Amino acid sequence: MKKIFTSLFLISSVFIYSQTFTGGSGPISDDGMINDFPIVVSGLTPITLNATHGLVSVCIDITHTYDSDLNIDLIAPDGTDILLLSYVGGGDDNFTNTCFSQGASTSIVSGTAPFTGSFRPMNTLGNANNGQNGNGTWKLRIVDTYAADAGNVISWNISFGAGAPLPNVFSSSNLPIVLINTFSQTIVDQPKINANMKIIYNGPGITNHVTDVPNAYNNNIGIELRGAFSSTFPQKPYGFETRNNLMVQNDTTLLGMPAEHDWCLLTTYNDKVYIRNTLANKLFSEMGHYGTRSRHCEVVLNGQYQGIYFLSESIKRDSNRVNISKLDTIDNVGLQLTGGYIIKNDYWDGTNSWLLNYNPIDHPTYDVHLVYDYPKPDKITPQQKTYIQTYINSFESALYSASYADPTTGYRAYLSTGSFIDYFIVNELSRNNDGFKKSWYMNKNRDDKGGKLKAGPVWDFDWAWTNIPGCGIFSATDGSGWAYKINDCGPDVNSNGWYVRMLQDTTFQNELKCRWLTLRSCILDTTYLFHNIDSTAIALDSAQQRHQDKWSTLGIDVGTPEIGLQPATFQGDIDLFKSWIRTRIDWLDANMPGNCYNLGVNENEGYDNVISLFPNPTSDHVFVNMENAAFSNSTKIIISDILGRQIAELSMKQIIDNGMLINLNDYSNGTYIIRFLEKGKDVEKPVRLVIRK
Repeated sequence: MKKIFTSLFLISSVFIYSQTFTGGSGPISDDGMINDFPIVVSGLTPITLNATHGLVSVCIDITHTYDSDLNIDLIAPDGTDILLLSYVGGGDDNFTNTCFSQGASTSIVSGTAPFTGSFRPMNTLGNANNGQNGNGTWKLRIVDTYAADAGNVISWNISFGAGAPLPNVFSSSNLPIVLINTFSQTIVDQPKINANMKIIYNGPGITNHVTDVPNAYNNNIGIELRGAFSSTFPQKPYGFETRNNLMVQNDTTLLGMPAEHDWCLLTTYNDKVYIRNTLANKLFSEMGHYGTRSRHCEVVLNGQYQGIYFLSESIKRDSNRVNISKLDTIDNVGLQLTGGYIIKNDYWDGTNSWLLNYNPIDHPTYDVHLVYDYPKPDKITPQQKTYIQTYINSFESALYSASYADPTTGYRAYLSTGSFIDYFIVNELSRNNDGFKKSWYMNKNRDDKGGKLKAGPVWDFDWAWTNIPGCGIFSATDGSGWAYKINDCGPDVNSNGWYVRMLQDTTFQNELKCRWLTLRSCILDTTYLFHNIDSTAIALDSAQQRHQDKWSTLGIDVGTPEIGLQPATFQGDIDLFKSWIRTRIDWLDANMPGNCYNLGVNENEGYDNVISLFPNPTSDHVFVNMENAAFSNSTKIIISDILGRQIAELSMKQIIDNGMLINLNDYSNGTYIIRFLEKGKDVEKPVRLVIRK
C-alpha cells in the first residue's frame, strides 16, 4: 500500500512540477525589422505539451519609448505563432515585469503602460499546447513597426506547468473556409512562393467544415504579402494568383466571381465591423460602375486560424473588371495608342510614376506624381508613357484655364464627370481621405470606346467611415469636413486637388447636388444602408467571435486610431458605425454644394404648394391632389427624372375627383419632378416625388 501511494505521489509531482526557462537580452531593431530572441528548452518533463502539462506563462521586461510601435509574438518550436500584444500602450513607455497568462482577469488591451502584472495575451497561450514536443527553440519575436523610437529586451522567460490552457480549435463556419499550405515556406513581399489552397463552400445556409471536401478550389497558388501600412498588422494581407498543376497562371472562378488569376486576401484587423470595404464597393457598383467583388471567408494558414478575410478581386484590366481595351507593347501609334490605361494617385517612386506639370490650385507648392498601373511600369512603352502624360497635361491645362467650365473646350472634354461625381460621393460619404491622395484609381479607354478619363474603381476604405484624429478637416465628431481637401493636412502623398477646381464650376456643383438627391432617395437612404449592414452583421456574428478570440481588437485602437471610447462588443461597433453614417449624411445633406434649380424645383419646396402628393415617398402609386389648383384643359403634366429627362406626359383628361392616380409600376427607384405647364411655362410650383420600392 505504501509503495502504491509513493508511486502515485511521484507521478503527481511530475505533473505539478513547474519549469521556467529564461532568454537573453538585446536591442530592438527599428522600422519593421524582425527581432528574434531565442530560448532553447531542453530537459522538459514531460515533453508533450497539452492540458495536463504545458505552457502556462510568458513574462517580458522591455524598455521602449513608444509602446504601440511593437508587435510581440511567441513562436513555438513547431512554428505555432501566438500574438502576445500589438498596438497597445499608445505613446507611453516600457513593459516592466509584464506576464501573460490565460487565467489573468485583465486583457493586455485593457492595460496601461508599463503593464506591470499579469494579463491575458491577444492570442491564447493554449495554441502551443497542441501535443508538440516542448523541447526545442522558442522565440520572442518583436517587430518595431515605426522609426525613431527604440528599445531593448532586458529579459524574458517562459514557464510550463499543470492545468495548461487548450488550443482554440477552428472546425466549421457558415462562411467559406480557405485553407493555405505553404509547405513550411515563409510568405514574403515578392516574389510569390508556391503554395496550395483549398476552398470549402457548401452553399448558403449550409455549414462548412475544415474536414469537408474542398469543393470550391483545390490547386496551386503563388502567394505574397501585399499592402504598405496594412502589412504591419498582425493579421497579414496577401496577394495571390491561381495556378494549375504545372504552376502556371490559370484563370479560375472563385466563390461565384468571374474567372481570373489575380486575387487578394484582404484583412479585417482594423475593421471591427468587417464591412467598410464591401459597403463602399457595393455602392459604387450600384451607381453603375465596376466595384471590386469580394466574399467574406475564414482563413487557416499552415494549420493556424487567421480570422475573417475578404477574398477579393484585384484591380486590373479585364473584361470582367476594369473593362478597357488591351494595350500591348506594339500599340504605339494611332487609335491603338489611345487606350486603355489605368493610373492612380498613390505612393510613388522614380521608376513607376511621372511628375505632373501643374500643382494643386489650393497648394501651389505641392508636387504631384501619378503612378502607371496598366500597363505596369516595367511593361509600358515610352510612346505610351508620352501619350498618357500628354493627355493628363492637356486635361489639367483645360482645368486651370480661364475657360475651364466651357462644356466643349474646358475640362469636360477630357473626363467623364459622371464617374468623378460618383467617386466623390462614395469617398465623401465615408469621409475617406485616402481616396483623394492614395489608392485613387482612374482609367482611360481607347478613343473609339469612350476615351475620356474615368474615376475609379474605388479602393481601400480601412481608414474610412469613422472619426480619426489629425487635421481638423476630418477630426470633428459631428460628421463635418471635406475629405477631398486632404492637402490641408500635409499628407504623406499629395493629392492632385482636381476637385477643388471642378467645384468652382456651378454646373458641376449642380450635377453633384442632383446626383446626391437622386441617390439619397434610393441606395443612400439610411433604411437601405442599415438593412445591408444589419444583414451582413447577422451573417458574420459567429465568425466574428472566433476572429476576436484570435485578435482581441474590440475596445481598442488598432493602427487606425479613432476618436472616443471604442465599443467592447461587436453589436456596439455596428451601432456606432450606423450612427456615424447617419451623422455624416445629415451633414452632407446640409452642405452638399449646388442645387437643382435648373430643373425648375428647389430642394426645399414641394410640400407647401397648392399641389400635394400622397403617399410620398411611395412604391407603387401616387395620388396627385389638385383640388385647389386652377388648371385649363390644355395644361400639361410632365414627369421628369432629377436630371431633367422627360419620363412621361399626362393629360388633364385623366383627372378624377380633383386629382390623378398615377401607377408607378414601370418607374424605378429615384427622385422625380412633376411640373405643370401652360404654353411651356410653369403655372404651379413643381413638386418632388420620391419612389422607394
